[in-house]
Amino acid sequence: MKKLLLLVLSAPLIALAGEAGTALKADSVRAEPYADAKTTGSLSKGDSVDILSKKGAWLQIKSKKSSGWVRLLSVKRGGASSNNAVGGAIDVASGRAGTGKVVSTTGIRGLSAEELKAAKFNEEEMKKMESYTQSASDGERFASAGGLTKTNMAYFKGAK
Repeated sequence: MKKLLLLVLSAPLIALAGEAGTALKADSVRAEPYADAKTTGSLSKGDSVDILSKKGAWLQIKSKKSSGWVRLLSVKRGGASSNNAVGGAIDVASGRAGTGKVVSTTGIRGLSAEELKAAKFNEEEMKKMESYTQSASDGERFASAGGLTKTNMAYFKGAK
């Protein structure tokens, strides 16, 4: 029973191990899966990588130039192709594809693959969400009230 449980728990890692990928954009390769971890190398757009594992929003990769951790959205799973699939994936990841009704997200919890595939654009809910929009000055006031200063906001913006 313990072996079965171990196999079930490790199946996602086994499926990911050794999977090919392509860098969607230039990014730093880190020693650990954290934005402030030491940089061990870099990826250039279009670089081929081997995906070794996944942890949260990070992928452990190995390329010709370096190995370490990169952000999940920096790599497209699967090999490079001759068509514009990489450019299309960048458009989807940035929300710039199609009619503007594309939703891109990471870290989805509680939804099955079938539920995600069956998802439909809901204009009423989109309008409701957009009604919550605040101005930049409202955001700055809120941040200031929470003790977030321009100095530490600049630090977080720089932590890539």
